[in-house]
Amino acid sequence: MQYAQTGKTQMSLRLWMLLMLLGVIWGGSFFFARVAVLHVPPFTLVLARVALAALALHIYLRGRHGLYPALAARWREFLVMGLINNAIPHAFIFLGQIHIGAGLAAILNATTPVWTVLIANIATEDEKLSAAKINGCLLGLAGTIVLIGPNALADLFGRASGVPLWALVLPVLAAVSYGLSASYGKRFRNLAPTVTAAGQLTASTVLMLPIAAFADMPWTLPMPPITAMGAILALALVSTAYAYILFFRIMAEAGATNTSLVTLLVPPSAILLGYLFLGERLHAIDFAGMALIAAGLAVLDGRVLRRRRPA
Repeated sequence: MQYAQTGKTQMSLRLWMLLMLLGVIWGGSFFFARVAVLHVPPFTLVLARVALAALALHIYLRGRHGLYPALAARWREFLVMGLINNAIPHAFIFLGQIHIGAGLAAILNATTPVWTVLIANIATEDEKLSAAKINGCLLGLAGTIVLIGPNALADLFGRASGVPLWALVLPVLAAVSYGLSASYGKRFRNLAPTVTAAGQLTASTVLMLPIAAFADMPWTLPMPPITAMGAILALALVSTAYAYILFFRIMAEAGATNTSLVTLLVPPSAILLGYLFLGERLHAIDFAGMALIAAGLAVLDGRVLRRRRPA
């Protein structure tokens, strides 16, 4: 997810409410994915998500803001963006969620800003690491190690840990992919954000169609239950298409820095939904890892530290 370079804006109550709504919606994406992936193979689920979301955004835009000329002129760039911002991370998250719950997947994926900062330091000239960024990244990576470490040690010493290590690693790799997309997405600054969203989702659909057809042969699969179908529709239309529209609306009014706070709201939303509707439970070590990641994100954001400084 790319962020525009906009200044900080005082958040009104309405903007805070919209930001919390977006946090719940994106937290819901992990919940809906967990429901659906137990009945629909991951690659087919990715295809359904991006295809339905792309269709919804095309209907919403109706060709406005130069959508079709942009698709024709920049289809190669949209393919790259669709690959690293949708196809790869969605597939990794859904594969992982075969074995892990919505809350844990959301916590692991919350490391996205950490990877964004690290990648931007390498890929850009104007976003180099500072002391605060280094400290924030170290805290975030420490949280990741706390979450993954016990399973890694269990695998190393041949003891069953209950969750495959790869299922925990995949959401983190998805976060790395999102970090790559944040740097690559800067080349779309001259396009309307909704055009960028529609373009990359359209490209993702093109990419995922042959992959899902070859890997899953979805036409041979049994019809999923109504709960899974409802989860797929919610994942595509609410947590993807509408979430993009809401995200860019908030960013236009509140600025990128304020909008990035949604990262802190997604894991609690996913944890609560998983607890209420799926009976998921997290262990103390999971909350410890989440606390470290949240602390790292707060340090990266910087506002807490600035408020503590004496006038």
